[in-house]
Amino acid sequence: MITRKSNLKTIMTIITIIVTILLVIFICYALKVGFFESNEALVEQIKQFGIFAPLIFILIQAIQVIFPVIPGGASCLAGVLAFGPVTGFIYNYLGLTIGSIGAYYLAKIYGLALINKLFSPKTVDKYLSYLKSKKFEKIFFLGILIPGAPDDLLCYIAGISSLTFPRFLIYILLGKPFTLIFYSLFTKYFL
Repeated sequence: MITRKSNLKTIMTIITIIVTILLVIFICYALKVGFFESNEALVEQIKQFGIFAPLIFILIQAIQVIFPVIPGGASCLAGVLAFGPVTGFIYNYLGLTIGSIGAYYLAKIYGLALINKLFSPKTVDKYLSYLKSKKFEKIFFLGILIPGAPDDLLCYIAGISSLTFPRFLIYILLGKPFTLIFYSLFTKYFL
């Protein structure tokens, strides 16, 4: 007899495979048309989508966490340049939160093998060493809070840690705004 739990797991696996395929197709397209060549190129490409630009940008932000193709800081700056400090902040926040959740769950499903394919072994080993201590949650939160930290990697590592999803989500929801405010202020006053 097939249980409801196994049906849900099968559906989630199928959705994960479909979304992964779509993300790979989008990344290939984005690389081909030059989305990630510079902030200016990204802003111009985003603006071409008109009313769909916010959705495309949120998708780009989510993807750049799941598949770290471009530095997160660069895409955050592009969001502020394309949409302004307040709206850019909101779109950045939504996209990065969605991507962080995606990274967490992909790590839960595919484990360390996926993490090792996406990041350098030296960096992965450094953060894996924190899992054995009680410092990981503090390091995770600081990594989410501080601009320039390897927060994408930390979201994946969190997925293989004992950090529960509710605690993970709280850290993301509380920590991301500070980083994004930094990028918004930086863009406003220095660019």
